[in-house]
Amino acid sequence: MSSNKLGLDPALVHRARALAAKAGRPVVEMAQSHTTVSVERAVLRLAGVTGADPDGIPWVNRLVDAVRNDVGLGHGVALPVFHALAEHGLEPTGEQLTLLAQKAAAGSVRFDLPSGRAVTAAKKASRRQVAAGIKQIDRNRADRDKMIKRYGDPKQRPWIYLIVATGDIYEDIPQAQAAARAGADVIAVIRSTGQSLLDYVPEGATREGFAGTYATQENFRLMRAALDESSRELGRYVRLTNYASGLCMPEIATLAGLQRLDMMLNDSMYGILFRDINPIRTFVDQRFSRQIHARAGIIINTGEDNYLTTADAVEAAHTVTVSQLLNEYFAHEAGLADWQLGLGHAFEINPELPESFRLELAHALLARELFPDAPLKWMPPTKHMTGDVFRGNLLDGFFNLVGALTGQSILLVGMMTEAVVTPWLSDRDIALQNVRYVLGAAGNLHEDFVPAPDGFIQRRAHQVLDEAISLLEKIEGDTLLNAIADGTFGIMKRPANRGKGLDGVAAHDDGYYNPATEILETPGKEQQ
Repeated sequence: MSSNKLGLDPALVHRARALAAKAGRPVVEMAQSHTTVSVERAVLRLAGVTGADPDGIPWVNRLVDAVRNDVGLGHGVALPVFHALAEHGLEPTGEQLTLLAQKAAAGSVRFDLPSGRAVTAAKKASRRQVAAGIKQIDRNRADRDKMIKRYGDPKQRPWIYLIVATGDIYEDIPQAQAAARAGADVIAVIRSTGQSLLDYVPEGATREGFAGTYATQENFRLMRAALDESSRELGRYVRLTNYASGLCMPEIATLAGLQRLDMMLNDSMYGILFRDINPIRTFVDQRFSRQIHARAGIIINTGEDNYLTTADAVEAAHTVTVSQLLNEYFAHEAGLADWQLGLGHAFEINPELPESFRLELAHALLARELFPDAPLKWMPPTKHMTGDVFRGNLLDGFFNLVGALTGQSILLVGMMTEAVVTPWLSDRDIALQNVRYVLGAAGNLHEDFVPAPDGFIQRRAHQVLDEAISLLEKIEGDTLLNAIADGTFGIMKRPANRGKGLDGVAAHDDGYYNPATEILETPGKEQQ
């Protein structure tokens, strides 16, 4: 969609994007010159390493740790690992790589950096094997396109996005299918509490998550198969979402591509601000993960809504706009198209504030008009939910109405029991009734809604854009890493030399080689 209901100055919008690019470019250059343990583990997952040791530690972790102990990570894992395969007479297959990991964990393999012709051989073998994993991602993307062509997309926008997560994947499945029958278009399986701080991806189907279900390859596979059944039953493609944030962002993104997930939570700063993950680690990991998302045709959902749970939604509105612009720049640089940018924003203004609804309209319409081709993800009220379920259901109805008035693309279903209990099926049913009513009665109201020229909504939107530009000017002059350290976003102060996961970052040495990024950054190569 494209309009200019707010009368935004195109020159100012262009300046905002140019400033975001200037602020973001040094971070991209930093990401291009560093790697992390999770990036290297993702490379091995693409190459076919699977499984875990008897203690549940994945073989990719054991293999990367062994390489790091012997030669460091500055050259990447591909060269020493595939050189070791050749030296031990093993074939460059996923099964043999897993066997090598087992041998390394037992101490019977040592890794060296190849030289001369051995470098060329290791590069060739690793690229061929990693390409096989990327081709599987390509096939899954093609399969998604075929299913959408066969069963169709939901007839209405916004898509209705509903969270399901009991902790037990086998309980999640029937709840997700019931939600799809009740009208949900996107099922999000929220992760178990604290998984973002695990520096490994658990293996297998899991039944013991707390306030969420573990993100694992097998859980992805099981839920994808279940929602494919629902797609056939309902005659519309039901999308699946999970979370590619935290210390294993590149690996979870890779597993999502290998199991045909459709959306992934992937924000450039969420892990830094709200999980105290090191900023350098996060930016390196998010770039690789977004390259995978771009290849897989996955829509990312960014996390600007979280800023407004810690900062005031009116005073900090411009920081949301700045983050959206930065997320857009980082996403484009990694290869994502506009249709893959589920940029986040939220209905979090205190309802007791005079004109709160008009302010929400201004903020939501500003996001919609700044990013006309992006499938924005509009988040429901959480911060000011009180436990009064009747008031909560009314607030959710007003949230749904803003979504209709401003043409949002992805609408997360608000729960009247937010922050009180984990929702029951009956809670979700009432919430979906609310959405269905509003969208049925006013779903196309955005066609008629035009704010008064130079009225309250227009003036507020212009003010937020002006404040965003001023903040971007400040960031561009003082660097994004310093801005994050100063608590600019979400009032969280996160210095670049602190935070979880910093010890898993390595600067590239001369001769660093990553076959996955080589393929992903070379258009037309290893395509399906």
